[in-house]
Amino acid sequence: MTPGLLLIGVPAAAGLAGLLSRHRRPATYLAIAAPAFTLAMAAICAIVNPRFALTLADFGPIQVDLALDLSGTAAAVAIATAFVTLLVQVYSAPYLRDDPRYPPFAAQVNLFCAAMLLVVAADDLVFLLIGWEVMGACSYLLIAHYAKLPEAPGAAAKAFLVTRFGDVAFVLGVMILGASAGSFRISEVAHVPNGTAAAAMLLILFGCIGKSAQFPLQIWLPPAMAGPTPVSALIHAATMVAAGAYVLTRLIPVWPAHLTIVVALVAAVTMVGAGLCALAATDLKGVLAWSTVSQVGFMFAAVAVTAGDAALFHLVSHAAFKALLFLTAGVVIALAGTNGSLRSTRLRPGDSPLAFWAMTIGLASMAGLPPLGGFFSKEAVLGAAYEAGTSAGVVVFWAGVGASILTAAYSARLWLLLFWRGAPAMETVKVPRAEAFSLWALMFATAGVGMVYYANLFHVPDLHLDLMALLLLATLGGFAVIADAWWRGHRRAVPALDDERDPAGVLGRARPALAAGLHAERLADRTTRAIARTASATARTLDERLVDRTAVEGSARATLAAAEETAAGHRGGLVRYLRLSAAGTLLVAVVAIGVSLWT
Repeated sequence: MTPGLLLIGVPAAAGLAGLLSRHRRPATYLAIAAPAFTLAMAAICAIVNPRFALTLADFGPIQVDLALDLSGTAAAVAIATAFVTLLVQVYSAPYLRDDPRYPPFAAQVNLFCAAMLLVVAADDLVFLLIGWEVMGACSYLLIAHYAKLPEAPGAAAKAFLVTRFGDVAFVLGVMILGASAGSFRISEVAHVPNGTAAAAMLLILFGCIGKSAQFPLQIWLPPAMAGPTPVSALIHAATMVAAGAYVLTRLIPVWPAHLTIVVALVAAVTMVGAGLCALAATDLKGVLAWSTVSQVGFMFAAVAVTAGDAALFHLVSHAAFKALLFLTAGVVIALAGTNGSLRSTRLRPGDSPLAFWAMTIGLASMAGLPPLGGFFSKEAVLGAAYEAGTSAGVVVFWAGVGASILTAAYSARLWLLLFWRGAPAMETVKVPRAEAFSLWALMFATAGVGMVYYANLFHVPDLHLDLMALLLLATLGGFAVIADAWWRGHRRAVPALDDERDPAGVLGRARPALAAGLHAERLADRTTRAIARTASATARTLDERLVDRTAVEGSARATLAAAEETAAGHRGGLVRYLRLSAAGTLLVAVVAIGVSLWT
């Protein structure tokens, strides 16, 4: 069996076997061993770049193949996926030590990993759809893991339904593209007519927007924080949310040039809008959730300027620092003994040096401070936009600069609110070994991703000194805004938890709306209800007026009228019968003579 098949088959088999296990110890062994083996296979694939194809179905002119293609960049994404999954599984074992439902949880994580790896490695769009849909099912199960938490089932259903809404368009786009190209192989669908390509790619884009929580289908991601913290790390860092951006990079050759502006506008609105929402968010995981939406917008921005490698570079960089931030958030919330609200969650740096430095490094990378990976990957995206020389490039470049300022601002605000608000004294707490191992590994990965640039694994534009300076100025500008707001707040004699001391006060009256995600969730709920009511009223009207009155009642009235006429005819007496008989005979004779003359 080839490394590519083992890469997907082992976590899938471990996940299915884990679903049958009821005991914690074998479930834990399976949970950790499978992604560890998968990581080794991904590393081998990065060296040998395996390809594999086996025909699954032959429909004459079109075939569906079990086809895998692990080129250098695809193998790098596979390594990131397996690496994050492994650390999430290691972290989850002690984190869910008292959870009786840990065995199915661990199994679902492995299935999730296998599904994402299938999306990464597949060279056939129908085969890719299998992984795409399995991810949706796994996300529902994992987000709803805490079934007794009031908001968890609703959040899981919302994630499932919103992504399914986008998936309908995705499937239609795939079918149109494959039928027009005469093949579903990704390497063979580039040569299709522009009109067909435009229709197919717009549909696929809508599906990717849903999966990656981009505007206007971003409403499912913040509520998904109801799932366990390791689930948040997995969904936000290396699976699901990154899948949409990844698929778009694979299909860049199909994009008509005049439609890249659509992707640019989606990316620009998402980067800036989600950045503002992150700056106003009132809980720790909410800030990180909105930051994910904004950071994935950078990947879409790279797609808009046809810079697929820059998008994948930022995907890998984001996987490292976002997994680090979410897993550290779980530690911080546990140590603070809160629900993650920024009004009450606070620690002193000395209470847990590991948590402090892990959060600091993760936020610094997300903000774009050199020499961390986030700086290099953002520079690669902005550099590609700068060199594009297109209207899409102009849009995403300036939106990216604005989003960089916002990223620095909400990162600085989160850091200050967590660690510099006079937390009550407590003894230094040691993080459990397994959790500490995951944090250390991700800290090294976050710091070392920048070296990927110099290894030239991703073919991204060379560093631009002017762009580096601009990115640093944008980052420092965001820091300056928050520092000024923080200083002004601390000069006021107000209680420690008063909102006036929150740097997000710079948003003014817009802050409540931004904290609520610009009420997009409420708007979507009202729109959905209005559509449902309209559809229901229309169906009722059609049923009552067309079916009941016209078809049912009309046919009944016609039957009654015919019966009455027939009954009246039978009451006419002998003379009337003779007249009707003569008239009928005459009519039949006329018709017969006319037919004979015609023929």
